[in-house]
Order: sequence, then C-alpha cells, then structure tokens
Amino acid sequence: MTTKQLQSLIKQGEGQDIEFKSSLQLRQEIGETISAFANTFGGVILIGVSDEGKIVGVDIGRKTLEDLANWVKENTDPHVYPEVKIYQLADKNVIGISVKESDDKPVFFKDRAFQRVGRTNQRISSGKIRELAKQERVKLRWDEQVCEGANMEDIDEEKVERFLDRRERLRNVKRPMDMKPEDVLVNIGAVNKELKKPTNAGILFFGKEPQRFFINSPLRVARFKGSDVVHPVIDRLDCQGTLWEMVNLAEEFIKRNIRLLSFRVSTSFQREDRFEYPVDALREAIINALIHRNYLEPADVRAFIFDDRVEVINPGSFPEGVSPDEPIHKPVNPVLCQLMYDAGFIEKYGSGIKMMRRLCRVWGNEEPHYKLQPLETKIIFQSPIKETTYVDVADISERLNDRQKNALFYAMRKGFITRREYIEINRVSVRVAYEELKDLVEKEFLTSEGRGRSVRYLPKR
Repeated sequence: MTTKQLQSLIKQGEGQDIEFKSSLQLRQEIGETISAFANTFGGVILIGVSDEGKIVGVDIGRKTLEDLANWVKENTDPHVYPEVKIYQLADKNVIGISVKESDDKPVFFKDRAFQRVGRTNQRISSGKIRELAKQERVKLRWDEQVCEGANMEDIDEEKVERFLDRRERLRNVKRPMDMKPEDVLVNIGAVNKELKKPTNAGILFFGKEPQRFFINSPLRVARFKGSDVVHPVIDRLDCQGTLWEMVNLAEEFIKRNIRLLSFRVSTSFQREDRFEYPVDALREAIINALIHRNYLEPADVRAFIFDDRVEVINPGSFPEGVSPDEPIHKPVNPVLCQLMYDAGFIEKYGSGIKMMRRLCRVWGNEEPHYKLQPLETKIIFQSPIKETTYVDVADISERLNDRQKNALFYAMRKGFITRREYIEINRVSVRVAYEELKDLVEKEFLTSEGRGRSVRYLPKR
C-alpha cells in the first residue's frame, strides 16, 4: 500500500474493512478488530489515527513492529500473521496492520471470536462458532494436525527450554513465567488445544524421536565423486532428529565436503580460506526445503554435492501463485515456518530466495536456479571453480582492506570484477571504488583490461 493509497483510506473514514486507533495502548480493541477482519473479509488497522481521521502518530522503538507481530500471533488462535508496516504522514509515524481473511475460521482473540459488521466488531455467538468450525475442520494444514500416535511424553522438555531461551534472546519474546509448559506449547502451535496432544509441527520441532512418527522426515546429504549420482559416493549422512538439529548436522557435513579457495601468504605458512559456496545460502536452501516441503509425499529432502554443483531437492512444489520470480510469503507449513523464525533460523518472511541470490552474487558465484516439477523442487548452486586455488600473496592481511579482499576473492572466482560490481559488493561510492581498484592494480593483485565504463579487473597471473 502506497502513502497515497493510505491517505485515500483515511479520507474515506472507518468502515467495513478499515479501522482507526489512536494509540498502541488500545491492545484489546486492536486484537478484537484483527479477529473480526480475519473472520470476515480482511481489512486494515491504522494505528496513530484518531476516530475522526486526524493523524496523531505513534512512537516507534527498535522492536515495536516485531513485538506487535509477536503479540498478535500469541493472542490469536489459529495464529494470525498480519503485514505490519510503518508509514510517514504529516511528519508522524502511522502503523498499518493488514489482515487477510483467514482460511481457518473462526479466529479467536484470546478466548473470544469477532466478526465485522459495518464499522463495528461484534462477538460471534457460540452457535455461529460451531457452524464455522464445522465448515473449516477439513482445512487444517498438515503441520497443525495432531500427530497420530504421539502424546506429551514424546516431547523433549529440554528442547522446549532451549527454544524458549533462543526466542527470548533473539526475538525479545519474554518467557511466559505464569503459564504451564503444556499451555506454552499450545500457544506456539506445538500441541492441540482441545486434545492436548502434540501436533505434527510439535513433534518435528521438539520431539524426542521425530523419525519414529515420520519415516520420510530425515535429511539425506551426500558427496559424489563426479557430476552425477552414478558416480561413487565419497561421503554421506542421514541426518536424524528435529528440524533444527538436522540443519546443524547438514551444515557441518557441507563444510567438510565443499572445497576451499585459499590465499597463501608467501612469507609464512599462513593462508586465508574461503568456501567454494556461501554456506549461509546452502543452509537457507536446506531450511526452506524442510519447512516448505509436502510431508504427505513419501520422499525425503536431499542435498547432493557434486564436483561442479550442489543440489537441494524438496518433495513438493511452490504454492499456487508463488514462484522463484515471485517469492511472496505463502507458507505450506505456517507453524513450522513461525517456529524456525522464532528460533532464529530464518530472519525475514519471504526473503530467503532473494537472500540466497544476493549471497551468491557477493561471493562471485552464479545465482542459484530452480528446476520445478509437479512433485519436486530442485535448487541448484553452480561451483565457480574446478579445483582448490592458491594465490601467493605477501602480507595480504596488512596490504589490503576488507573491501579489497572481498573484491579479490570475487575476481578469483568469476575471472574478473568491474567497478559497478565493486560498488555493489562493498556498497561504496564510485570514487572509493575507483581508488581501491587502482590500488589493487598498483600492488599487482589485479590487472586492468579495457577503457572507461567497459574496464574490467582480472586476477594477476
């Protein structure tokens, strides 16, 4: 929503799909409106606007939006994940909360459900709640469903404690000291509220033995000699455990099975090493595969390392309306996605594909590309090198700054670097890029080729 569209909404005044709130202190009313919008046709709440449409503004802190989004999630059932943005109007901050109509009605705020009638929120009767619940019962997503055969004894309390500690440290979500452990798990979608049994998400994230319930849930990683699976396997690992445990195991496997680009200092035995691929990008690809996969498919997530590439294979396809070119946030398994976010394994909704592309560009690698099939999604990372490379560089740590080192690594992998690429990688001005590239040439780390805007800088042979 643009600022112009926002001004138009304010001018129209409150109505079926728009509500004004003057302050963040009106939490109860904000929560009721979120429930009402989710149970009707969706809508927008503008915080920092009076009932009369006057822009009064709100104070915004470093954690305001994150705390607000977490508060909404924790107080709605099923969880609501609104789009929360800050707008500048009349030199004041206005928070916009966009709520979509829920696919899983009724949506409760605390212990009550509301619907939107005109410009008011009306509490839904118990009869209407039963009717909505009956209509929506079949629409539960896989990760929200009760795990067949599991009970509370299958939840590892130590893993829950570790999660709550990480969430408080990384997301500033305070540990609920006055709640029973079971209620905490209900609140985060790990336990079904009515049956008091673990959900599929609860077992995959906190289970003692997740693979006992989901035989297709292991993450299989392998290093092949050559460029296809018919060649011998050099190393392999079947990762078991919870999702986050498997991610950590896979990361360690990848680090010991991908090659290093090494800068060796000529005056000593020291060298500077950098992995063949940006490990954070490979890790993100594996996380995406685990949380967005179709767990009803009798296949597992695989990560294969070849001489010339890495492939991460996910059972399932992109949701309708989502593609690598249009990577909007539309999670197949919303509870797993939220748990991974809360635990700090992903940083921002819908940003994974863009982040992987940027990491590869900065690293000097090609951007990853996708192969899409009805029952399988494959992301492929191409290797920039064929073998470990050593460059004899005297006192590199003292002679080059960090930006120049980044550029040198980039040029070694790609074969050259341009001034525009130097600016993009290091986020510096044209003048700084020119001076630092000139310095690299004068110190004989790079040579220049071409003139003007077409000049390229190549590693010194």
